[in-house]
Amino acid sequence: MLQDICHNALPIPILVYHQIDAAPPKGAAFRSLYVSPQAFARQMRLLAWLGYQGLSMTALLPYLRGDKVGKVVGITFDDGYLNNLTHALPVLQLHGFSSTCYCVSQQLGQTNVWDAAQGVAQTALMDVIQLRQWVAGGQEVGAHTRHHVNLSTCESALAEDEILLSKSELSAHVYQAVEHFCYPYGQYRPEHVQIARQAGFQTVTTTQRSRVCHGADLWQLPRVPVLRSTTLPVFWLKLATRYEDRRSA
Repeated sequence: MLQDICHNALPIPILVYHQIDAAPPKGAAFRSLYVSPQAFARQMRLLAWLGYQGLSMTALLPYLRGDKVGKVVGITFDDGYLNNLTHALPVLQLHGFSSTCYCVSQQLGQTNVWDAAQGVAQTALMDVIQLRQWVAGGQEVGAHTRHHVNLSTCESALAEDEILLSKSELSAHVYQAVEHFCYPYGQYRPEHVQIARQAGFQTVTTTQRSRVCHGADLWQLPRVPVLRSTTLPVFWLKLATRYEDRRSA
C-alpha cells in the first residue's frame, strides 16, 4: 500500500497537463485534455495558497530521492504545445514555479500529427525559438521521443533511436542537458526502461495514476492527471488525499 511505502514522508504528486487553452466544441476528440487558462491559474493559485512549491523534474529529484523533504508538487506538460508557453508560463512565473515540458524532437514548430487519425484538432507545437523562451522563463524541457511513437509497438532498434536521439536533439536545441523522459501514450516495455536509464535520463514518467513516494522507481514514475473536468475541490483531493493512489491498485 502507498501509505506503507511512504512511512512519514508526504507522497509527492506529479501533475500532468496537456493543453492550456479553451476546449474545442462538445464531442471533439480528447476534449478532456484541455484545461482552460483560467482554471490553470486557479489551480496554481491554490497550490501557492496551500504552501506547495511547484517544481520541474530536475528540482523535484532531490525530494523523489529522499534527500530533501518539503511540501512540493511536480508540474509536467506533455507534447510541447505552444499554448503552454503563451498561457501557462506567465502563471508559473507569477508564483515562482518551475515545470517540465516533454517535447517531441522531430515535431517542433509543427502540430500534434500523431493524433490526427483519431480526429483530434491540430494544434501548434513550440518551435526551437519558443522552446528557448520556455527555458529562459525558468522552465525545463524533457524528451518525449522523436515522433511521439508508441514504443510498445516499435522494433527495438527504432525504439532505441526514438529515445536516445530525442535526448540529443533537444539538448542541442536548448543548449543544456535534457535529463527527463516521458513514455508517449504511457506505453513501453521493460527494455525501454533500461534504454532510458542507460541514456542518462534521471527520471521517466508514465501515465500510471498515483502520487509518488520515496523509494519509487525513478524510471517508471506515476503521475496525477489534471483534466478539463477537474474542479478545484477535486484538484485538492488529487494533491492531498489518496484519491489518485487508489487508482494505481
